[in-house]
Amino acid sequence: MPRFDHAFDWVRRHVEHGPLPTAVLGIATAEGVIALDAFGSERGRATSVDDHYPLFSVTKPIVGLAALRLIEEGRLTPDTPLTAAVPEFGSDRDDLVRLRHLVSHTSGIAEPPMETPLGLRPSLLAPGRDFAAGTMSRYSTIAFEGVAALIEHASGAPWERAVAAVGERADAPGITFDADASSHAPVDAAEQGVDYARFAALRHPGSGALARAVDVLAIGSALLRNDGSLVAPVTYDAMLRPLTAGLPKLEPYVESRGQDWGFTWNLRHSARGLLARDTFGHGGWAGAEFWITPSAGVCFVLLTNLGAGFRRLGVDADELHNAVAAAV
Repeated sequence: MPRFDHAFDWVRRHVEHGPLPTAVLGIATAEGVIALDAFGSERGRATSVDDHYPLFSVTKPIVGLAALRLIEEGRLTPDTPLTAAVPEFGSDRDDLVRLRHLVSHTSGIAEPPMETPLGLRPSLLAPGRDFAAGTMSRYSTIAFEGVAALIEHASGAPWERAVAAVGERADAPGITFDADASSHAPVDAAEQGVDYARFAALRHPGSGALARAVDVLAIGSALLRNDGSLVAPVTYDAMLRPLTAGLPKLEPYVESRGQDWGFTWNLRHSARGLLARDTFGHGGWAGAEFWITPSAGVCFVLLTNLGAGFRRLGVDADELHNAVAAAV
């Protein structure tokens, strides 16, 4: 069994000396969790490996797995138009936004503030567009309100029920959209321009989930096994097919970042800082990191609670990626 001392030392340093206020790091293989530890304390309480943290955009691939299940059941396809679920969408647009655009950040829907005071559905329906669907890529969280609408239309049930089913199939029962489950709200959200309480009340399908490290790792282990428990092997291959190859990539995920978008997954195939090039996963606004490297047979999750993440302070998470991969 490999040792991951350098990876855990990396997290310990960044909690003890900043900028991370607290953190949990977990590492798993297809067989399950092999290393897990918690760091730091808040309000006089030591962080526990069982603590829930806000996932923010790590929510997206979990919701994507729920949509993929409906594709497998013949209830959706990647080409299903958003108007199938929301007929009033795009009345002022001359293009057609489809599920594959929503999950790959190519829908052109104008992005509102994270804690949009309009609410999610009015923000989705706001007039105008950033660009024509499928012509370029710009990161979008509001697009997942459209994904949720398609899930509900196809399943006939609330989208959160489909997400809960993903957790059940992966043995990840701790996934929730209830912010009260966590004592680790982002420590400086207000300073970064986000009203966290108002954001959490949205229960956003693109960024509102909370979970324990073991819940996220259970999803990673299931995908490493590729045994059909979450998606069929053919679906696994399809979800990792680049959907943005050759498209202009706008801020913040510009071409030089060396990645494409699959079906909700960030595919870091050309990231210059990584040792392993088959890594896929997602990051979150408060510093959460969830990445899977099939060639190494490993996945890891870092949960933390620093508003706007640590990259803004010059911390390079690729160091952690490489420490995990090299240990294997």
